[in-house]
Amino acid sequence: MNNENNIQEQVISMPRIGDIAPDFEAVTTKGKIKMSDFAKDKWIVMFSHPADFTPVCTTEMSGFASRKSEFDELNTELLGLSIDSVHAHLGWVQNVRENTGVYFDFPIIADLDMKVSKAYGMLQPNESETAAVRAVFFIDPKKKIRLVMYYPLNVGRNMDEILRALDALQTSDKYKVAMPLDWKRGDKVIVSPPKTLDELNARLEDDTLEKVDWYLAKKSL
Repeated sequence: MNNENNIQEQVISMPRIGDIAPDFEAVTTKGKIKMSDFAKDKWIVMFSHPADFTPVCTTEMSGFASRKSEFDELNTELLGLSIDSVHAHLGWVQNVRENTGVYFDFPIIADLDMKVSKAYGMLQPNESETAAVRAVFFIDPKKKIRLVMYYPLNVGRNMDEILRALDALQTSDKYKVAMPLDWKRGDKVIVSPPKTLDELNARLEDDTLEKVDWYLAKKSL
């Protein structure tokens, strides 16, 4: 019984925001990788899909591929995954390229033993015991997980939101600010609220800020 419980806990474990991304070695469509050595000094958007040669997954992978230049501009490496063999991955990549002209020019992990899927909580038994859900992990250059998205098997992701969230994380890091609802590049950002009376008084006298109230103020970058 204890062994069964341990296996179940391993299957549903999910790395949390702020955790270091679990390390692994894997075969991909671009050769073997080790997560701790992968994409040095870059961000990583690691995403899983349920299976090769499936309709929703094809639209999503094509979306990542078609907008790869935007991820490149944000110093970000794409890393896909499904519980399929590398041969299936290669066949799917070529099939889509022949039919649509879209080329999946990023590594796709072959996770037949499900080690990576389990380590990242991509395999959720109440959804499927053999197919990874649509998970997205935003991993910074220090290999820290900064944001996590989970979608079920039957709902595709939103590429605009993935890119928006990635841009927001990087902008927040660079300028030490926070992002309001629906923030996108060019919008005003939120500055940290005052923590002392002196900071409060300085805030009230600062005419460069858009002040909704003393605790909520915005500025342009």
